Amino acid sequence: MKNTLIKYDLTFTIFCLLLLIFISCGPNYTIEEKETILLIHHNDGPTLGYHKESGVTHIIKDGKAFKDSNKNNQIEPYENWELPIDERVNDLAQRLSIEEIAGLMLYSSHQSIPGSSRGFTSSTYNGKSYTESGESPSALSDQQMKFLKEDYVRHVLITQVESPAVSAQWNNNAQAFVESIGFGIPINISSDPRHRSIAETEYNAGSGGQISMWPTTLGIAASFDANLMYQFGEIASKEYRSLGISTALSPQIDLATEPRWSRFTGTMGEDPKLATDLARAYVDGFQSTDQKGWGNHSVNAMVKHWPGGGPEEGGRDGHYGYGAYAVYPGNNLSDHLKPFIEGAFKLNGETKMASAIMPYYTISNGLGDEAVGNGYNFYVLTKLLREKYNYDGVICTDWGITRDVSAIDKFEGKPWGVELLSEAQRHYKALSAGVDQFGGNNNLGPVLEAYQIGVNELGETVMRKRFEASAIRLLRNIFQIGLFENPYLDIPEVTNTVGNSMFMTAGYEAQIRSVVLLKNKNNTLPLEVKKKVYIPKRYIAPSVSWFGNVTPESEEDPFNLEIVSRYFTIVKDPLDADFALVGIESPDGGVGYDAEDIKQGGNGYVPISLQYKPYTASSARKISLAGGSPLENFTDRSYFGKTVKTRNEADLDLITTTHQKMGDKPVIVIMHLSNPVIPAEFEKNTTAFLVHMGVQDQAIMEILSGNHEPSGLLPFQMPKDMITVEQQFEDVPRDMIPYVDSEGNSYDFAFGLNWNGVIKDERVKKYQ
Repeated sequence: MKNTLIKYDLTFTIFCLLLLIFISCGPNYTIEEKETILLIHHNDGPTLGYHKESGVTHIIKDGKAFKDSNKNNQIEPYENWELPIDERVNDLAQRLSIEEIAGLMLYSSHQSIPGSSRGFTSSTYNGKSYTESGESPSALSDQQMKFLKEDYVRHVLITQVESPAVSAQWNNNAQAFVESIGFGIPINISSDPRHRSIAETEYNAGSGGQISMWPTTLGIAASFDANLMYQFGEIASKEYRSLGISTALSPQIDLATEPRWSRFTGTMGEDPKLATDLARAYVDGFQSTDQKGWGNHSVNAMVKHWPGGGPEEGGRDGHYGYGAYAVYPGNNLSDHLKPFIEGAFKLNGETKMASAIMPYYTISNGLGDEAVGNGYNFYVLTKLLREKYNYDGVICTDWGITRDVSAIDKFEGKPWGVELLSEAQRHYKALSAGVDQFGGNNNLGPVLEAYQIGVNELGETVMRKRFEASAIRLLRNIFQIGLFENPYLDIPEVTNTVGNSMFMTAGYEAQIRSVVLLKNKNNTLPLEVKKKVYIPKRYIAPSVSWFGNVTPESEEDPFNLEIVSRYFTIVKDPLDADFALVGIESPDGGVGYDAEDIKQGGNGYVPISLQYKPYTASSARKISLAGGSPLENFTDRSYFGKTVKTRNEADLDLITTTHQKMGDKPVIVIMHLSNPVIPAEFEKNTTAFLVHMGVQDQAIMEILSGNHEPSGLLPFQMPKDMITVEQQFEDVPRDMIPYVDSEGNSYDFAFGLNWNGVIKDERVKKYQ
């Protein structure tokens, strides 16, 4: 009996071992076939995806599947998802040809889906315009197929898309196209910020939208809440990945110490501590998938613009030659570095630091031995960024720095400080400074020419090693977000993610929190619903945008009257109204340069004004701090004594005339703010004054009617006058004399009102 039991136990043990072996050798995955895509779902591993007609197949090993991306019937280290990412990246980088690495170094020019018929996003399809071609909106254009196949481009910037579904299908088409080429390197698609609010659109949590709508980052900064910024990043990353976007050309964490700068509204304000906390939260939200580190909802964040694009002399912007210089009259580079080195480079999440960084166009005056743009500056990129702060992510130039430019005020290339070099020499100089990637360049040729310049100067071994170093960084950003395993999107699922009701609600609530109440005389707000309101039309002067688009003059309602009518009764005669609602924009004081000034014997440089009335710069610098360009025969860019007019002075007139028409009845001013303003011109003619940085009209009405209480705080100062603007230092935060209104309130950093008066909560204590 005893021997029988022993034999039985032995037989049972052998059976269990064989069963275990059978189970362990069995498949650890399931296969799902879509119309054109094959998906392999692992029980304890990633989902693999490849197009059925790309030539890619899969190989089974130990019950697991691996994509044979290079189609050689072997599992190379870079194809093995069980290996550490760095091992996979290093393996692939060594396999790539110089041409393929050069293609990785390219970041495409702006792509519209579908391509437009004209302009800088124009494309053709089989030689015809999109409308003439009969192609699907998600089809690849002739230009896209060319730069993907012949120039090996794998980083593509998209701008407008027809719809989320079209964007997702274009992603799948493009990924299938490149999957069939060489090593099957997927495309890393990027976008500039795309979550802006459409003012006149109704908020409806059930309706969803193209994408959730949020205030600008400056608007979110007005909440003084890093958790809100993190929530935005988390939601935006999910929406981006549903659109096929895997790199965000954001956040813009330039410290907004120069109030006249045209890119002020894209920043997180002028305070170093606040901007640092918000920058960290933004990047954490984008890069971490469900707070676990890199994953299939992660989006690479390309922070910009190193070493801080805020201190532009006189507020002129570096997209043009007249704004080529950033200056440091307060010797205060350190504050501008904080959002980077203490924020984006010191994340709370597992991704540790922002995966990419973009230098600005400007020549940072006094930094390094050469007066060259930051994308060419060895001190700024290598000595400071790489060596001092140990940054090992991708350095990508801002768009178009290697292209030629013909005039100081032309929107062309931005090769500041290296205008006289050839295009190939510019590429080589940028590589020598530490750049990994060239924004806005689809053309392989100049990069290969730069490589040859380096070979002639340093030898083949050195240049191959230099190219591989960049390839490793660039490939890492593709591997770590799962694109090598599965770059394909589930089209029906896109509409369930992008602009869903939960995301729309979160964005709308953020809009409400971003509105800042600056004045509320006699506790006029909140208002009783159905009170009668007079809303004067706003005059829009003719203008020309940065890109040359002409806007004719017009007259418009400043709000969606249908939305307003749900809260208040609209009347046409101010005599019948209980109050007036005036919608305006902050003064458009120009760009700081005017070709007409040259015709009149000047140097072309004029003031940028933050007031509506004509402004004469009698307190400006008599000699500029920086200047010099091969496009000019002088170096002094002073605008001392010159006068400038704003494009929208009619907004000031609108407040004045409305106040006159209303008599003693309340005049409530709502300003869509892009830069700080001089309230002294109009504040006394207002009863209540609110500012916002891009919200839906409905959010404004919710506050005016008392359904929500204002809670926003100014993330910057409102100056007393243009004298204090001229006397402040471009690189120093919070160094202006703030405006004090008729109620005795100072419009300083961290100021805001609620229904009880001046807000003095924990946010104010922490940052003020």
